[in-house]
Amino acid sequence: MSWMEWYNSLEKPSWTPEPSTIGLIWQILYPIILVTFGFVFYQAIRGKLSWWVALPFVINLVANLVFSPIQFGLRNLPLAAVDIVIVWATIIWMVVAIWRHHKWVAIAQAPYFVWVSTATVLQLSITW
Repeated sequence: MSWMEWYNSLEKPSWTPEPSTIGLIWQILYPIILVTFGFVFYQAIRGKLSWWVALPFVINLVANLVFSPIQFGLRNLPLAAVDIVIVWATIIWMVVAIWRHHKWVAIAQAPYFVWVSTATVLQLSITW
């Protein structure tokens, strides 16, 4: 069974967005992530920002990138739920860590946080 057939066969809440909507949301979020994370990493590489401030961005990026292989490759719902909670928690950590240095980066995470909050509730609902 393909990953899409598998995903469609899962019991999901009635408010679950269509896959095309989910894709569109990520098309909007990825440029924000690229610019803000790129800025943070560039500042850390230049020594203008501590790597401790950049650490939650690194963890978030890794957790974000491994979500789809866990969810759709391994089809491991409990592990995907743990992973998305890590993504969600590290967004909060990122905002707290970067706020006093570059508030615009923190504020730019708002749409990412809103979407990942929704996706986390969705994932936990599907896993349950």
